[in-house]
Amino acid sequence: QLQLVESGGGLVQPGGSLRLSCATSGFTTADYAIGWFRQAPGKEREGVSCISQYIIRHSESNRRRFTITKRENTVYLQMTNLTSEDTAVYYCAARRGSCSDNFHESNTYNYWGQGTQVTVSP
Repeated sequence: QLQLVESGGGLVQPGGSLRLSCATSGFTTADYAIGWFRQAPGKEREGVSCISQYIIRHSESNRRRFTITKRENTVYLQMTNLTSEDTAVYYCAARRGSCSDNFHESNTYNYWGQGTQVTVSP
């Protein structure tokens, strides 16, 4: 059974950093694109970053602050210089294939984790 479990969220001060983890099981990550999304209260779910076997993508607004990596069956999202605008529930998701141009479209992903809360506040 394909599963994704996020961890690493929490409370961080503005300007701080945080690393989120997405532990995967039940599938071969090389065959899938793993995306990170976030959803703030009252806002739509937003694609943040994506990693597949040969492609890495970031949303334009985050590409200078966020890094996505993969080690074995875990995908990491390293976030730096955080602001209150980054406060949201962060989700990882999986779909077959690569991080193509539509990597940010949540409805193209079939599997989702439960989410981890990130709060940026003094």
